[in-house]
Amino acid sequence: MQKALVLSILMLVSCRPPAPPERASAIAAMAQTKGTEGFAKALKPRAFVFPADAGPHPEFQTEWWYYTGNLATPEGRRFGYQLTFFRRALTPTPIADAWRTNQIYFAHFTISDIAQQAFYPFERWSRGAAGLAGAQSPPYRVWLESWQAEQVGDRVRLRAAEADVSLDLYVQPVKPPALQGNRGLSQKSAGVGNASYYYSLSRMASTGTITIKGQPFAVKGSSWLDREWSTSGLSGQQSGWDWFSLQLADGRELMLYQLRLKQGGMDPYSAGSLIDRQGQVTPLKYSDFQITPQGQWKSPTTGTVYPSGWAVAIPSQGLNLTVKPYQPNQELPLTFAYWEGAVQVTGSATGQGYVELTGYGEKQDRGVHR
Repeated sequence: MQKALVLSILMLVSCRPPAPPERASAIAAMAQTKGTEGFAKALKPRAFVFPADAGPHPEFQTEWWYYTGNLATPEGRRFGYQLTFFRRALTPTPIADAWRTNQIYFAHFTISDIAQQAFYPFERWSRGAAGLAGAQSPPYRVWLESWQAEQVGDRVRLRAAEADVSLDLYVQPVKPPALQGNRGLSQKSAGVGNASYYYSLSRMASTGTITIKGQPFAVKGSSWLDREWSTSGLSGQQSGWDWFSLQLADGRELMLYQLRLKQGGMDPYSAGSLIDRQGQVTPLKYSDFQITPQGQWKSPTTGTVYPSGWAVAIPSQGLNLTVKPYQPNQELPLTFAYWEGAVQVTGSATGQGYVELTGYGEKQDRGVHR
């Protein structure tokens, strides 16, 4: 899932301590190049090297590891989850000190309990020093205190717990990394360097345990990882995005994002990809697909109105899909509110996935993504 660029919330990270700050009204977006001097930028396609590229890229200002997935018990009880880690560099020059750092990390963890129509969102913040938070590869590990993704043999173990909700999941890719955009260079707006390096592990076999209010549930299913690193991305004319990561039952995956403009309409830099059963990627331009909202949901917490259901058409691929949330209340009312949740897919193909919606509501000019 991913997706695009972390914006206002990362501006908060830059100027606030690790403890979660008060929710703020809209903050000037990081879409412009101000404050990016000295950092590397995504300018042209590059050679991806694994497992090294699973780890951090501190020469870039912003980076994330974005895990989402749909899981179920043997009896068919469904759950969705999100576990995402974000890195933000405050300066382009590293600080060689065990206690001081120029790296800030924050993370989001959610569980969607579809049967109960309950949603559990949490966040953490920390600094990348004294072992509190960090990332490395090889061996692959990204963590924020006890929340972590860690290589264990040929699988990655995801662990997070907060209050009486926890996730302990093993995920294993069944396809090679999918390079998004132009061989992994994902252009988000017209400015030079307004792009990210972006790859996805679009289908990962997943098995483990979800615990809610002390009750454990053995679950299996499928997960998706979006990996992006960048220094600048969106333009000042863009207000947010709608992001789709869909796993089709026929073995294909579909990633789409549409970048909304403040004056209305969609930016032509909106794009996507279709990944076939063998992992081959077909890039999609904005003119290749149409996404039409079909319904709305108003958050009782923030009052924000989000689209809730979409018709997705890709004529060249013969795809006409209906995408609906498994439950409407999957908003993260955290430092910055946005909607990200598990969805089901019907139509010319069936499946499931995740959708992210940012930039909706009067108090959030920008949101968060992978």
